[in-house]
Amino acid sequence: MKGIVLSGGTATRLFPLTTTTSKQLLPVYDRQMVFYPINVLVKAGITDILIIVAPDHSGQYLNLLGSIFNNHGIRTVFDVQKTPRGLADAFIVGEEFIDDENVAMILGDNIFEDDLAKDIKSFKKGGMVFAKEVTDPKRFGVVEFDKNGKALSIEEKPTNPKSNFAVVGAYVYDNSVIEVAKNLKPSNRGEIEITDINNYYLQKGELQVSHVKGEWLDAGTFDSLLEAGRVVKEKEIYKKFDPRIDQAVAEYNEELKNIAKKKLI
Repeated sequence: MKGIVLSGGTATRLFPLTTTTSKQLLPVYDRQMVFYPINVLVKAGITDILIIVAPDHSGQYLNLLGSIFNNHGIRTVFDVQKTPRGLADAFIVGEEFIDDENVAMILGDNIFEDDLAKDIKSFKKGGMVFAKEVTDPKRFGVVEFDKNGKALSIEEKPTNPKSNFAVVGAYVYDNSVIEVAKNLKPSNRGEIEITDINNYYLQKGELQVSHVKGEWLDAGTFDSLLEAGRVVKEKEIYKKFDPRIDQAVAEYNEELKNIAKKKLI
């Protein structure tokens, strides 16, 4: 399985912070936000990862992630999404990278307390999404369940939500997702919607919905970014990284310190 971290967009809700760097490169406690979705993929056994970035900050991603995992069995490659066209566009941008394999995509600003590895590793075909009960479902894609817990529908940002369960920013699909994405028509927002992909698999009876029990953080506002750092520290999420990532970050930090010392001499 291949992995994608979607880190494009302009993050206008975080201006002026994001006038100088990408949202996903902002710090959450002791490391940049982008390491958290990368960790979800690596813990699930996915070590071939595409980072999709916006043009303005592509060099910053390359400086941070271009070689940091070289000695740790993790490969990161990069592609540029010139114009945000919706989450589903990631599978079109990443077509050559995905090739003939299945794919898991994580949004670059989503942080999970739960370990999603078991669910991702168990995936065989169709699609898989993750749902979390929230207090403000109108902001998200909302899953409707029957009395037995089977998903009946998924609606994007509904005026009258049929449940309080939101689809969070982690998705797993079989290889057919590329063609599904290519055939989507833009919504009223002018974007090709991930909800339309999910409904495609749902209508085929091939969509699995797993529930997220622990904290789920969508660090896209000042308050949620601050809350993310607090939760990561208090819940000790920063201690739950794959050892390869921790080691890579530690080595990178030491390398930067040595470079800084040489500049001072």
